Amino acid sequence: MKEITRAAIAILLISGILLYVVNVLEKSSTTSGGGTISVYNWGEYIDPELIDQFEKETNISVVYETFDSNESMMTKIEQGGTTYDVAMPSEYAIEKMKNNDLLHPIDHSLVPNLTNIDPYFLDLPFDPGNEYSIPYFWGTVGIAFNPTLLEGQTFESWDDLWNPSLEQEVILVDSAREIIGLGLNSLGYSLNSTNVDELREATDKLKTMGPNVKAIIGDEIVELMRREEAAVAVTWSGQAADMMWINEDIDYSVPKEGSNLWFDNMIIPKTAGNIEGAHAFINFMLDPEVAAQNADYVGYSTPNEKAVTLMDPEVTEDERFYPPVELRERLEVYENLGLEMLGTYNELFLEFKMDMDN
Repeated sequence: MKEITRAAIAILLISGILLYVVNVLEKSSTTSGGGTISVYNWGEYIDPELIDQFEKETNISVVYETFDSNESMMTKIEQGGTTYDVAMPSEYAIEKMKNNDLLHPIDHSLVPNLTNIDPYFLDLPFDPGNEYSIPYFWGTVGIAFNPTLLEGQTFESWDDLWNPSLEQEVILVDSAREIIGLGLNSLGYSLNSTNVDELREATDKLKTMGPNVKAIIGDEIVELMRREEAAVAVTWSGQAADMMWINEDIDYSVPKEGSNLWFDNMIIPKTAGNIEGAHAFINFMLDPEVAAQNADYVGYSTPNEKAVTLMDPEVTEDERFYPPVELRERLEVYENLGLEMLGTYNELFLEFKMDMDN
């Protein structure tokens, strides 16, 4: 009996030692190079070559997943089923995630390349002091159009989308804030309006655009415009740049009534498992050469002022995609409107889409 007891104690001791060693190794892999990080990003929003480069330089493996909306991203992070170390939400989502205690503070001492960011994009109202987020890309919402299919028509105003000559020629991006927002802007209202009467008026006006709308879709919008299957698209500036890269006839404008100025930032979720690895990835993405290569690949505007100096001036001096400060002043940043009001926007957008089907 004593021999059995001794054997049991020995097994327990060995098991304990093995468990301790495993825990030490796991901790080491997440704090001193190596290991793995999980990155959660928008689709087609990073140059894949840069992921390979980061892995080679740091010996940290990257598990990469994509999302198609801020809402789906926030839901998945909040549910906690999958652990992500870095994600790239938009400004209003960052504010909401901060309020819901979903973010880990950024240790600026681990991100020395933060000094490469243009101060204009730092210390913004949704994250004072960049306590929880670091700038990744920025841009606008506007109208991409092909004048060769429109007898030279241009788009200086949102109201131009209602021109009867555009029947079945307009594609809208499938996003409630953008489309309800353009309706609000066209009436002179803020795209952050919480006034129910203004929202109703904007939705009713959008319904009268119905005959002109060919489709309400997501990433497919780029291919339709490239192939000239539609002449006009309400989209983000980076998607417009992607269209224009292939089809030089396409142009892009931000209507005079104003529009959205958006920012996507890198954050570390509170549930992240490799904090130092996450910081290493963020710092890597802020390297000027890396940021320039990434901007060239993705097509969106970089907030990295040192990267801008390495890029083609024909791109960085194009005010359609790098608008000057005076133009940015008439644009609005999305605010976190709260869950109830966001639900109202989504319901009105669904009402608009269902009205088109009738």
